[in-house]
Amino acid sequence: MKEAIVVQRLTKTYGNFKAVDNLSFSVFEGEVFGFLGPNGAGKTTTILSMLGIIIPDSGTIKILGTDVMREPIKAKERIGYLPENATLYGELTAWKNLEFFANFYRMGKLEREEKITEVLKTVGLWEVRYRPVKTFSKGMKQRLLLAQALINDPELLILDEPTSGLDPEGVHLVKEVIRDFRESGRTVFFSSHVLSEVEELSDRVGIIVEGKLKALGPLDEIKRRFMSLEGFEIVVETKEKLPEIEHNDITEIKLMAPNRAIIFARSDIREWLSRYLASRGVTIMSLEIKEPSLEDVFLKTIYRRSER
Repeated sequence: MKEAIVVQRLTKTYGNFKAVDNLSFSVFEGEVFGFLGPNGAGKTTTILSMLGIIIPDSGTIKILGTDVMREPIKAKERIGYLPENATLYGELTAWKNLEFFANFYRMGKLEREEKITEVLKTVGLWEVRYRPVKTFSKGMKQRLLLAQALINDPELLILDEPTSGLDPEGVHLVKEVIRDFRESGRTVFFSSHVLSEVEELSDRVGIIVEGKLKALGPLDEIKRRFMSLEGFEIVVETKEKLPEIEHNDITEIKLMAPNRAIIFARSDIREWLSRYLASRGVTIMSLEIKEPSLEDVFLKTIYRRSER
């Protein structure tokens, strides 16, 4: 697969604080990549380095084949960027804000007007295009910033907390934009504290903690690695009462009802368990692995917390 973003050995320090520590990862063209980490993990430093706004101490970044350090303007022309905290010109209308931003790109007057019309309709602000932005709610401003990120018809969309301040309709709109990008073969790189959104939208995720990459890959793979390290939760329900169950890999059994239990084990013992119960004349109604959520991975793997 062709790479849209290649970050290699990226390091950035501020005094004695190492914000990003020898960070390397790739993002493929046509995928949605979720970038996660706690506050202060190095997410924003990484994103600003990708945009050429911050100059790292060492390492290289290529965006769609362009070296960001050597040709930052060329790279930016192909990127749409929605920052977490950005300012708009409050005295200007939504249309004028986008017109001002569009002037940074090589667009003719007709093309510029057509594109502004398109993105305002995409984000649901067409009817208020002539209203001063200072009268907008936080959610409306976030929509306008998303329109700004789309104005140059980018090949790569970088979104930093894109649903911040949005109502459910606005959240749905952002999700649709992300899905449309993927379907058109373009790439989305986004960070979010809303783990359910990352889980819903991402093809792959990268988890950064203290400037270092702790996990990278499709969520299913990360969850499987997590289960192999943290153990398996097996939910079993039977027709008859459950008998006593003993196995060397079982660490705990939580009895939820006489015929239902959650079994914590160091390995996937479902095959053994089905044979064991059948040998005792017990009918299995259901037997399944409880798959961890992305939140579980964060709480137990990243923050090393446990719910039990």
